[in-house]
This record gives sequence, structure tokens and C-alpha cells, in this order.
Amino acid sequence: MAETRQPPAAHIPPDAGFVEVADRCWVARHAWFDVNVSVVGGERGLLVVDTHASERAAEQVAALVRALPGEVVGVVNTHEHFDHTFGNGVLSRGGVPVYAHETAAERTVAAGERVQRLYDDEPDDPHRAEVQATRIVPATHTFSSARAVDLGDRLVELVHPGRGHTGGDAVVRVGDADVLLAGDLVEESAARSAVPGFGADCYPMEWPATLDLLLGLVGPATVVVPGHGVPVGRDFVEEQRSAIGVVAETIRDLASRGVPVGDALAATEWPYPREELVHAVRRGYEHLPRSSKTLPLI
Repeated sequence: MAETRQPPAAHIPPDAGFVEVADRCWVARHAWFDVNVSVVGGERGLLVVDTHASERAAEQVAALVRALPGEVVGVVNTHEHFDHTFGNGVLSRGGVPVYAHETAAERTVAAGERVQRLYDDEPDDPHRAEVQATRIVPATHTFSSARAVDLGDRLVELVHPGRGHTGGDAVVRVGDADVLLAGDLVEESAARSAVPGFGADCYPMEWPATLDLLLGLVGPATVVVPGHGVPVGRDFVEEQRSAIGVVAETIRDLASRGVPVGDALAATEWPYPREELVHAVRRGYEHLPRSSKTLPLI
């Protein structure tokens, strides 16, 4: 029987710097958004995965990275959202390549500018100025399904398992260390009660199958690092996949019975709070094929 290794969750408090969760795989949790920045080390240098939510915040990340052995030789964005990409300009100084799925790279600037405009309505937010002052830098190196980054003594795999949290989700697999950096396809953060990020650009009907493919990369002892919160194991990912699957099947069932989209949230019970599923339901109805819907009930 394979040994089950518990992720070192309790050893990664927010804003405590990088913690090594496996051989030359470090994670730093940040209190702002409870977002994770990860680093993978190899003979050729360091690969930074996600870059925080502003250039100012990324300068602090860069200072922490400089304490690790090696120079930054690559940056990865797990998707295009600003809390994972707004530090790209800082961490990629000197022409360091930035990797992302082609869809995420294409959407990074527009998604970032949209968030910067939203901060116009948040005059009291302490991070408003730094977010709006950030220069948005999209990925320079893209892939459609998978790509390997050679760090000398180890290969790091970048994989697009499918759409879920966004259209360009990527996970980072460090096979020799049995670590998977899952981005926001997996959500643990207690700040959100571990509710996945069903945002305005999510794909709720495809998310379960995407997690099935992700689970194909996860063994009984794999350390899975979510985009937000502490590292988890396979059991957590399986449970979250089941709950997201319930969301998708509930949407499918309601649409097939002719329940109007505006009535769907109140029509039944859901595995997550209704207020967190507004976009999921709307997007789910939009993405269902016409054959899966009936005329609205009168």
C-alpha cells in the first residue's frame, strides 16, 4: 500500500515567507487574498508560479525569492486573474520568460484592466493605488495542452487539464517531488470557506471533468497546492470535485425541467452558499446545449 503523506499545511502561516513543502518546492502564503506564490528549484535556477496582485506586492515576493538558492529563470501564471499575474513585470525582469496557457495569456491585459477599473469604486481599499499603478505584463511563452520546463536536473510539466475556474487554467506538476500546483482549480482558503471561485468567467459544466483529469496527476501522497489557502491532499480534491459536480448536475437538471435561470438558485439546495453561485448558474445555463433545455415552466 502506498504511503500517505499529510501536506504540511500547519507550517505555512500567512506572510511568513517561503516554506519548503517538498524537495526544492517552496510555497509562500500571503494574507492579501490568501494567495499562494510557489517556487520550484532546479540546477538551472528557479521557476516562480504566480506573482501576486500588484507590482508593489511582487517586490516583496522578489525579496523573499532572492533568499532561495538560484536565480529566477522562468515564471508561470496558472491563469489570467490579477492576483496571480500583476507581479509578472517584477519577477520577469531581465527577460525571464513568462509561461501561461494561450487563453490566459490572451486575456491577461483585458482582465487586469477590468479589475483596475473596478477599483475606481473602492476608494477606501488600502491596495487601490498599487493595483491601479501596476503595469500589466502578459505571458511571453504560451502552450495549448502541455509544455515542459527544463530546470536541469528536473523537468516541470505545465498542463492545461481543461476549463473550470477560467478558460485558461494550468497546473504545474513536479513529478519527482510529487507536488502539484493547482492554481484556482482547487480552492482551500478559509477566507472563502473553501468555496471554489465561480466567477464571471468560470466554466461550471466543464470543471468536474477538468478535475477528473487533474486527479489523474495526483497520487495518495501528492502535495496539492491550491491557488489560495494551505496545501491539501487527494481526498480534499476528490471532495471538492464531487461538490462542483453536484453544482453542474443541479444546473443541468433544473434547465432540463424548464426552471428559468432567474429562479434556479432558489429552486433547490446547493452544496455552496447561493450567493457564491450566481455566476455559476448563469454561465451553466449559457453553456448548456439547446437540447439540454426545455421551455421555461409557466
